[in-house]
This record gives sequence, C-alpha cells and structure tokens, in this order.
Amino acid sequence: MIEDKNQQRTSLEALGEFGLIEHLTKHFKIKQKSTVKGIGDDAAVLDFKSKKIVVTTDLLVEQVHFDLSYMPLKHLGYKAIMVNLSDVYAMNANATQVTVSIAVSNRFPLEALEELYAGMELASEIYGVDIVGGDTTSSTTGLIISVTAIGDVDVKDITYRTGAKPNDLLVVSGDLGAAYMGLQVLEREKEVFKVNPNNQPDLDLYTYIIERQLKPEARKDIVKLLKDLKVKPTSMIDISDGLSSEIIHLCKQSDVGVELYENKIPLDPQVISTCEEFNIDSTTIALNGGEDYELLMTISQEDFPKIKANPNLTAIGYITDKNKGMNLVTRAETLIPLIAKGWNSLNA
Repeated sequence: MIEDKNQQRTSLEALGEFGLIEHLTKHFKIKQKSTVKGIGDDAAVLDFKSKKIVVTTDLLVEQVHFDLSYMPLKHLGYKAIMVNLSDVYAMNANATQVTVSIAVSNRFPLEALEELYAGMELASEIYGVDIVGGDTTSSTTGLIISVTAIGDVDVKDITYRTGAKPNDLLVVSGDLGAAYMGLQVLEREKEVFKVNPNNQPDLDLYTYIIERQLKPEARKDIVKLLKDLKVKPTSMIDISDGLSSEIIHLCKQSDVGVELYENKIPLDPQVISTCEEFNIDSTTIALNGGEDYELLMTISQEDFPKIKANPNLTAIGYITDKNKGMNLVTRAETLIPLIAKGWNSLNA
C-alpha cells in the first residue's frame, strides 16, 4: 500500500511507442509450436493444423476493475492474463497465445510498465502461452488493459454452455467466495490507511483470500484432470461473476432448470471466518461474489464415480427440467429461486 517515493522514474516519452514496445517485449520467448511469427511484424502468424481455434477478449479499466492503491502492478499483469486464459479453459481448450494492448497515462513511468509486463511474462511462462502482439497508446483516464487469448481444441473436446441435460450433475472446481472476501479485507485496510497512513496492516490471517483476489489462477489443471479421468463435461463456464450468475447462464443457454444444494457449496475455512468477522452470509458471498475463476460444469451421472473421490471437484447440485425452475435448496431444505446479483461493471 505504501508507495516508495524514491523509485527511479523514466519518462515514457524518452522511448517513444516503438522503443517502449521493444523494451517491454524483448524478453518474451516463443513456446508454442503453433506460433510461426510473434511480436515484430505487422501481424502474428499462427498455424493450428486441423484444430479449432477459440478466441476471447477481456478489458480491465482502472477504478472499475482494479484499484492501484492495493493492487501491485506485477500482480495486475498476472491477473490480466489469468482472466482471459480462464475463458479459454472454460471451452475445454488449450490456451496457446495472447495479445496485450494497454492505454497508459503519463503518470506511469517506464519502471511501472516493466512491473506490469513482468507479471504478464511470469503468467505466460507458467501457463506456457506466447505473447504474440498488441498495442500501446496514451490515456487521459488512467490505465486500461485489453488482453485477447487464443487457444486450440479438438472438435470432439469443445464444451459449450449449451449441452446440459436433465439429471446431469452440477460440478465445480476448487472453492468459492475467497476472491470477494479478499477484496473486502483490502478495501477495509485502504480506508484505515486513509485515516492513518502510518498504520501497517496485519494481513497474516487473510493470506489465502487476498492471494485469490490479487493473483488468481486459471484452472488449466482441471482441463487436464478431466482428460485424465476421461470425463467430457456436457457444458462448462468459468466463474467470474458469481456462482448464481454462471448457473443461470448455463441453464438459460441449455434450456434447463437446476437444484443447487447450499450445504454442498465448497468454502475455505478462511472465507467462513472472514465472513463471520464482516457479519456477511458465506452462502451469499459464494453465490454472488465473483472473480473466483473456478470452472463450473455439468457432467453425466455415469461419470460421477470418476470424480467423486477427487478433492479438486465437488458435485453441488443437479440439472432438472426447465419448468422446475432454477433453485437453491437451503440447509432447511426449502427452495429459493436463484437470481443473478453478479458484479455489474456498468454500475461501478
């Protein structure tokens, strides 16, 4: 939170646009066989042979999607790549390349952008994707990041949102609500810092949930796990806007209903304890928090024995006929209609 006022500052004007691009991308290495030509020409050249291509784009805008008072630039660069890779993995595909475009104001020195791109480079190394292009321009309203992710997938493996069928099981990876509660802790400490800039926050009790907010991980491992288990989801989506919103997306696009069991929703103990501290209902947070970047899927009941003992996957409900509606089955076994209260960037 506390900015080092003695950092070296190199004006972006000193390099110019082309010099800046060359400086920021000089360490990027090609890792994918499908990348024929990366950065350095008018366009990248990719060759995917017989596979289908998936493409997705996300935009991150300062003070709408992130707050630099507590979001380190290196973490932001990492997260910008993750949110896009997560969409590729939600198609049951393999992420291969990304392009990165930024609009940046003159308050950012070269050293700040080096940090941002260091996070992107780290993400590309860990997840084995190539950064093959993009653009830079100036901004009058802070930092804007646009990332496009590209992936490949065999036709037989593509998983859409439209394939869920009655009696399919609803399954989620990991645990939910941690990113949102991490955000609540960071926002609280930001307000304390405004009142007392000398206060040093003690965040030891919140390390897991803060990491889930600042440095999320896309679930590439789940795509591999499903292949290893020989499980092909009937539908899949990533959880960026909250469990409730994503379930509704799946049900509407598959033309089905659902029963989601409150007592099956996976929650980390740190989420539960932090919810108690903030006097917030943990189920509400899991349903509506967002930014978990877990994978939500439906699978046929015949595949349940393959996943039931796996700690990375939890069955949390089942698909019903459309006329039964989309409902949460509470711990008291009452039915409550699911509603989408996911975060709306247009109201931010």
